[in-house]
Amino acid sequence: MKGIDMKTIIKNKNLYLLMFIMIMGVACKKDFLNVTPPNQLSADVVWSDPTLAEAYMNDAYKGLLSGGLSEQMLASVSDESLFNHTGRGIDIVNTGNVSPTTTGWIDDAWNWDRMYLYIRTCNTAIDRIVSGNNSISDQAKKDQFLGEAYFLRAYYYQQLLRFYGGVPLITKVYNITDDLKVKRNTYEECVNFIVKDCDDANKLLSGKTMDQGRATALAALAIKSRVLLYAASDLHDKAKLTAKVSGIPDATLPLLCYTSGNQADRYRLAQTAAKAVMDADPRTGYKLNLSAPVSADQGAINYASIAMGGGSKAPNIDPAGASEIIFAKYFLLPNYAVTPNLYNGPNGYHNWGGNSPIGLLVDDYDMQDGTPFTWSNPLEKANPYKNRDPRFYATVLYDGSDWKPRDKVSGNVDPANQIQTGTYDLMVSGKLTSFSGLDTRNSSLENWNGTYTGYYYHKFTDPDPNIIDQNMPQTIPWPFFRYTEAVLNYIEASIELGDTGPAVEWLNKIRFRVGMPAVTTTDQTSLRTIYRHERRIEMAYEEQRYHDVRRWLIANETVGRKVTIVTVSGKFKSGKTQASPYHYDSSVYDYTYTPSEYNVLENRAWNNALYFRPITRDEMNKNNLLIQNPGY
Repeated sequence: MKGIDMKTIIKNKNLYLLMFIMIMGVACKKDFLNVTPPNQLSADVVWSDPTLAEAYMNDAYKGLLSGGLSEQMLASVSDESLFNHTGRGIDIVNTGNVSPTTTGWIDDAWNWDRMYLYIRTCNTAIDRIVSGNNSISDQAKKDQFLGEAYFLRAYYYQQLLRFYGGVPLITKVYNITDDLKVKRNTYEECVNFIVKDCDDANKLLSGKTMDQGRATALAALAIKSRVLLYAASDLHDKAKLTAKVSGIPDATLPLLCYTSGNQADRYRLAQTAAKAVMDADPRTGYKLNLSAPVSADQGAINYASIAMGGGSKAPNIDPAGASEIIFAKYFLLPNYAVTPNLYNGPNGYHNWGGNSPIGLLVDDYDMQDGTPFTWSNPLEKANPYKNRDPRFYATVLYDGSDWKPRDKVSGNVDPANQIQTGTYDLMVSGKLTSFSGLDTRNSSLENWNGTYTGYYYHKFTDPDPNIIDQNMPQTIPWPFFRYTEAVLNYIEASIELGDTGPAVEWLNKIRFRVGMPAVTTTDQTSLRTIYRHERRIEMAYEEQRYHDVRRWLIANETVGRKVTIVTVSGKFKSGKTQASPYHYDSSVYDYTYTPSEYNVLENRAWNNALYFRPITRDEMNKNNLLIQNPGY
C-alpha cells in the first residue's frame, strides 16, 4: 500500500515509553557523573532492539507533517488563493518583502532546520544499517528500513532543493563536538545525490509489499521524476535564468542552476524517469484509458473521486480513485485526522474560509467545450458558473452552488443548503430589504471569517453530507505524489523535446477522464501553453503551482498579478419577489457578477529574489560558509 498511516504514531507512543524505561534503567546503574551522552545512548538502545528500530523508522516520517492540508497552504502564495487571515506572514511573501530577517511564512514541511533534523534521522538509520551496528537479523527488514531511509532522505532534500536551490549535502551523523560549518553543494550535485537515493530506495524496496503509510519502490521513482523535471526546467538553466534574473554573482550560479551541459539532455532524463513511473505498475492511475470524453457530470465525479483518494463515503464518489495515489499521508479516526473543512470552509457553516480561491484561478477554468472563459462575453458574464470545465465544480464553491445540510450547524436558516456569497433583495415582514448572504463577511451567522474573493475551497474537502464541516475531522489522504503528476511530467518533457505526438495522446487521456474535448494541435509553442494551463487546472491546490511558475520563469506574469474577486448581486425581476429565507432562484432574481481587483488584504507584487527563498539570518550566522541566495 502507499502513503503515511497515522496509526503508526499510536504505536510509537507505547514504544517511546518502553524506550524511556530502558534508557532510565541503564542510566540508573551508572555513576551519575559518568554517563554516556543521552543521544548516543538512545541510538545504541534503539538499534539494539528490532522493535525500537521500527519505531525509530516510523518517527522518520514525521517530517511529512500534514502534507498540503495544513491551515496555511502554498496555494495562497501562488495565483490560486488568498489567505483570509492576517498576521501569518503570507502577505510578506506575496508583497515581495521577504528578507533573511523577515522571512514571512515558512511551513515546517520545508523549514531548513526541520528538514535537516529529519535528514539526520535518516542518516542515523543508514549509518546503523550499512555499518552493521544493529541487532536486526532479518535481512529483508534491514533492506526495508534502509530503503525507507533513502526514500525519506531524498524527499526531505528535494523539499530543500526546490525552495532554496543547492544546500549542504550531509551524509554523516554529526556529534556536538564536530565542526558544523559546511558549504552548500551545487544544484547539480544535489540533483545527482537525490537521484541516487531514489535509485537505491527503488532497488531495496522493489518487490516488497509495504503497509499503508510507508515508502514504496514506485514512490522513489516518483520523487526521481519530479526532481529531474525540475532540474530540466528554465529556472535551472544558466542562460535562461540569467536572461530573466540579472545580477546573480558568478559564485552563486552553480548553487541555483546547471552551468554546463545541455537542457535537452536533461529533458530526456526527465522524460525517461516519468515514463518509468507510468510503466512500473499498470494498476496505478485512474481512468486514463479512455478514447473519448466522459459526460460532464461523470467528469466532475471522476475528478472528485481522485481528490478523495478512496477516503470518502459520499454518494457518487468512486473509491477506485485511490488507485491514482502513489504516495500519500493518511489520516485515521478517531485520534488522527485533519480538518481542511474547518480551515477553508464557508463561514456560514462556522468555518474559517482560509485559503479562498481567487478570480485569477476561477477565470482560468475553460468552458466545457474547451474555449476560454471570458468576462467580455455577455452570455458567459451573465451566468459565469454554467458549462465550465467539470473540474471547476469539484474544486470551487461559488454563489448558488449546493453544499451540505446547514441546519446541522447553523440552524434552519437555509433549507436549500446553498453557498451564499452575494447580496440579494428579500422580502422580510412585507418590506423590501437587502440581505447579505450567510457566507459573506456581513453574515448574520458569523461575520469575521467570510471570503473576500466570493469563492470557497472545495477540493480535498469531503462532500459527505454526514461530515458537516466545522470541527468534524475527515480521513481524506493528502497525495504527495499521484500518477497524473508523472504523466504531466512526461508530457512536459516530451513537448520540450519536440516529441508532440505522445504529449498530445497523454494530454487527451487526462482531459477525457474529466469530460473535456481533445487537443488537436501539435505545434510546440501552442502545445506548451495548453499544457501549462492543463497542469494548472488538474493540479490546483496540490502545492504544484508555487513551484511551476518559478521553474518556468513566469512568476512575474502569474503570481505577480493583483488578486481578483467577484461581487455578486441579486435583484428581483420585474413582478417577482421572494420571502425569507433566501435561496438561489434565477427565475426570481437577475444576478450580476462584477469582477474586480482587490488589494486591501495584500497588495501583491513580484520580486525576482523570490525565485528562491532566503536562508534565514540565524542559519547564516551559525555557518559562515553558507552563501546567501541572490537578492537578499
